[in-house]
Amino acid sequence: MMAPQPADDRALLELRGIRAGYGIIDVLHGVDLRVERGQVMALLGPNGAGKSTTLGVASGQIHPTAGRLLISGRELNGVRPEALARAGVCLVPEGRGIFPNLTVAENIRMMTYSGGSYADVQSRAFAQFPRLEERRRQLAGTLSGGEQQMLSMARALATDPALLMLDELSMGLAPIIVEELYGQVAELARSGLSILIVEQFAQTVLGVADIAAIMLQGRIQRTGPPAEIAEELTAAYLGIQSPNGGDH
Repeated sequence: MMAPQPADDRALLELRGIRAGYGIIDVLHGVDLRVERGQVMALLGPNGAGKSTTLGVASGQIHPTAGRLLISGRELNGVRPEALARAGVCLVPEGRGIFPNLTVAENIRMMTYSGGSYADVQSRAFAQFPRLEERRRQLAGTLSGGEQQMLSMARALATDPALLMLDELSMGLAPIIVEELYGQVAELARSGLSILIVEQFAQTVLGVADIAAIMLQGRIQRTGPPAEIAEELTAAYLGIQSPNGGDH
């Protein structure tokens, strides 16, 4: 599944010793994380583990109090989210991040600020998600949950990102819709796009991931092949430290 590595062997995204949180309270306590080029990583853990905060740091929305954020080997601590977006980092947030009072087509048009033509952006979106073309004149807020998630992903892909980050893609969706969305994720992975996926419910995402990590209490406890991580998830979610896990 993982695309061949180019000559540049620097990780596309690397977090080193990241501490971050809200106000004076740190949520992350020394997070180390690498997403290689062309790799799909699943970041798993229960509510409150620090997964979304990790994405906030990686997308520039939360500035770390310690540690380093590197994109392709370049340190970018303190860089604004729009600058990271121009560097190819794109986040689809929990809650989908669409404009509910605009039509599907208008939501897609909003993404032409990145420099692409509307015709190209729209064509790419409708090719990736044909259902959106059927709904192009419909207000985004009236779409089903799965269709809204498709629109959110289409908007993100319009920027032609190097790294796509997905926060709780399956939130509130029926299993059959989740399976369909992860089919799209698998297709994107085959194209060589690097993807970091945060999920609380792990089984579907492990089917498309190259590598997975378990996060608990603001720390990465274990990183490894999806099959191995799947065996440890039950213990992790119950708060039991695996024999192979890292230090708290």
